[in-house]
Amino acid sequence: MPGSLFRPGVLSTPKPLPRPAAPAPRASGPASAPTAALSPRGALCGTRGIEGTQIAPIKGEVPGCGLSDGVKVTAISGIPFSDPLTIDCATAQAMKTWIDRGIVPAVGRKGGGIARIEIFASYTCRPRNNQRGAKLSEHGQGRAVDFGGVTLKNGRVIDVLTGWKSEPRMLRAIHAAACGPFGTVLGPKSDRFHLNHIHVDTAYYRSGPYCR
Repeated sequence: MPGSLFRPGVLSTPKPLPRPAAPAPRASGPASAPTAALSPRGALCGTRGIEGTQIAPIKGEVPGCGLSDGVKVTAISGIPFSDPLTIDCATAQAMKTWIDRGIVPAVGRKGGGIARIEIFASYTCRPRNNQRGAKLSEHGQGRAVDFGGVTLKNGRVIDVLTGWKSEPRMLRAIHAAACGPFGTVLGPKSDRFHLNHIHVDTAYYRSGPYCR
């Protein structure tokens, strides 16, 4: 069925360089979500083109997880997601920048353009890479999205796993464009955990974006 993506297990690859020790503290203010009553249709988080709704606070299953000012984003700039994004507003705004300036231009008019963006994950309370004992993932605070690829209007699916070789120019442009709007970008070249998706999150580091 168009839009269905396979997520096969992956075995091994050399370990990447470690990420910077700790994210820089977030500035408060603009990133906070406005109330739903003040958000016109298609302007969630005070940003035109972000569609969805505010959600009730999510209480974390473990210390460190949770989302107090979350939103459920169904589409950005008229492009729907395969699964709604449960994220915070800073991440929603970063997604809009990435989509408008990176994903849409990279795909262009191929296959008639983008019909849908394939999402593997957004909010989920878990350690990094689902590895026991690892640090809490930014997914656990609604600050991360796993991008799996795009479905084109002609029904063709370009996924990260196979497209990294079959559509290298497109997917490498998409990957590169995420570095800046997001503080962390991990693609197929980063490690064995990201061969089939591009992980992006808004954990900013004092040393600058960590993009692999």
